Amino acid sequence: MPVTVPVGRYLRRMAETQQQRDHRFHLMRACARQLSGERRPTMREALAAIADSPLDLDGFGDYYGDGPVIALEERVAELLGKPAAVFFPTGIMAQQVALRIWAGRTGNHTVALHPLSHPDQHEGYAYSALAGLRAVWPTSEPRPPTADEVRDLPEPYGTLMLELPLREPGFLLPSWAELVAVVGAARDRGARVHFDGARLWESTPHLGQDLPTIAALADTVYVSLYKSLRGLAGAALAGDTDVVAEARAWRRRYGGTVFQQWPAAISALAGLQNELPRLPSYVEHARVVAAALAGVPGARVYPLPPHTHEFQLWLPGDAESLNRAALQLAEEEKTWFGYGFADHAPSGYAHTEIRVGAPALLWTADDVRSAAASLLALARG
Repeated sequence: MPVTVPVGRYLRRMAETQQQRDHRFHLMRACARQLSGERRPTMREALAAIADSPLDLDGFGDYYGDGPVIALEERVAELLGKPAAVFFPTGIMAQQVALRIWAGRTGNHTVALHPLSHPDQHEGYAYSALAGLRAVWPTSEPRPPTADEVRDLPEPYGTLMLELPLREPGFLLPSWAELVAVVGAARDRGARVHFDGARLWESTPHLGQDLPTIAALADTVYVSLYKSLRGLAGAALAGDTDVVAEARAWRRRYGGTVFQQWPAAISALAGLQNELPRLPSYVEHARVVAAALAGVPGARVYPLPPHTHEFQLWLPGDAESLNRAALQLAEEEKTWFGYGFADHAPSGYAHTEIRVGAPALLWTADDVRSAAASLLALARG
């Protein structure tokens, strides 16, 4: 098993110039085959996709959150089996509002969360800077916390936040029994439970439950509307009606009640209609891709099999050579393998994240192994 370490920060903050990003963008779009990720649309294509929406586009858009935004909120609430949901322009805002609400309602400003979860890794500790909350860690191991760890925290906490899946150490999910036990342990401590479900949509195959059953374990659930659903932007927070009403008030205070959000709302509705039903097939094929990569000499895959349609890949070599080889493979063979390799443990390896989407469904195990071999050969050359 490879050493699991956080990689998302490296993938998102690579030191590229705009010219380099544009070059990579056009290379990816020109590829006939794509293993990791999706073909990124141009702005014109994204607007055209909105125009193909089944919604009536001849009416007015939203005015500070009505119209299509309400339709989206009702659809998210229905899918998650919650009484209500509220749209947010960003997941960070939705997450901070949820944690703030539970701190106020429990009277306890301590949140139990994993140090590799999104608030500590990508939100600039907003829960502390903006709301005066503090975090305690049930565990610092690169895995989801256990029920015993949640139950045995030595100080009281008002909220348990669980990221499902835990992205940084490999998009890791607990088993359904483990998740039920962890939530039960938090309830035994008198805590509220919030799910960071940015990628909850694709977690149902591993957990073996439908979305309403999973969401029922938590008091509030945040979901992303652009990551796996490929919407333009936005997030939603679902929960009881009174909680969602309070979240709307905090959304306004945080500056999130934007004049018009209908393009994001319509694209999210399209993602719920078109992309959400396809996610189980991506998860299933990710297991084929991961198994094929694990058979490449020197390669390491984690977790194996993947818990979702995303997983970590280590290849022998240095990040600079592998990233250069990935671009060369795209240019010469019109094959997009992946990108964003970063040097890290173990020594002599570089790693990246593989995301299996619709384009990868056309790849056989032999295709995967052949492309990996070509990439490694180019990197060595």
